Amino acid sequence: MPSGRIRYHLLALVVVAIWGVTFVCTKVLIGAGMAPAAIFFCRFVLAYAGLWAYTLATGKEKKVWNGWKDELVFLVLGLTGGSMYFLTENTALVYTQASNTAFLVCSAPLWTAILTLVYGRLFKGRFAESLEKIHVGWPLVGGTILALAGMAMMVFEGRSLQFSAKGDLLAIGAALCWAVYSLFMGQMTREYGTLTATRKVFFYGLVTILPFLGNCRASFSTTILSQAPVWGNLLFLGLVASLACFLVWNLVIDKLGNVTSTNYVYLNPIFTLLSAMALLGEHMTVMAAIGSAAILLGVIWAGKS
Repeated sequence: MPSGRIRYHLLALVVVAIWGVTFVCTKVLIGAGMAPAAIFFCRFVLAYAGLWAYTLATGKEKKVWNGWKDELVFLVLGLTGGSMYFLTENTALVYTQASNTAFLVCSAPLWTAILTLVYGRLFKGRFAESLEKIHVGWPLVGGTILALAGMAMMVFEGRSLQFSAKGDLLAIGAALCWAVYSLFMGQMTREYGTLTATRKVFFYGLVTILPFLGNCRASFSTTILSQAPVWGNLLFLGLVASLACFLVWNLVIDKLGNVTSTNYVYLNPIFTLLSAMALLGEHMTVMAAIGSAAILLGVIWAGKS
């Protein structure tokens, strides 16, 4: 591995470790009475304000505008990497454990590889050309089957089928959103710069979450927001997990490629499981443990393609 790329692999590992803890932070906020959409809104408002403060302080801008077609791409990125991703992920935490959600969301590398393969075969242009090359073979096919089997074990676990299946399916939806985000974000970061591209994604993420805030008034009450743990978790999610980590991650996608970088997501649930066990007292059933292992092994195997 070239020495210049090692630092980006290390940065990817640090970001994924932090993101692993965010599932627990979000679960704490939900327990305090905050709605999933409100958590995302507060998180991204903090991050967006921080990005503007950094932009004004440094004056670093690469390119701000290149036509409405690019703005439409940023709108899609704001949906898939912002509002819809976090809305499905946060809502999943209402119905299932943080560790369950994390293991299912970690299927994102698998969906990224599949979408990259399909998009690269069907389309031409700057986005298709910027994607990593994926080869169809036993690693991709076998890994996909194994990971899907693991997801089925977790979603259709008989112990709490109706209750947990909704949360598990929402978590898989979040993984699909992140896969779409990974298709286009690398090229936009390359053209607009990490700072501007990330800020645009945050802006469209905030705009597209607004219709979901109508029933979230209780989340912004002084009773909830006056709690120290609430503000502590919101600040961590907004300034560390969103502001700092998104800037670093978008740079990592640019330097390592959309598939290689997203493969680090499979380490995410390990950090979530450890923190959830320590802070929330969560535990895994035998079926969930087998399903989680199948997802991890399947994603790693598919990544070899």
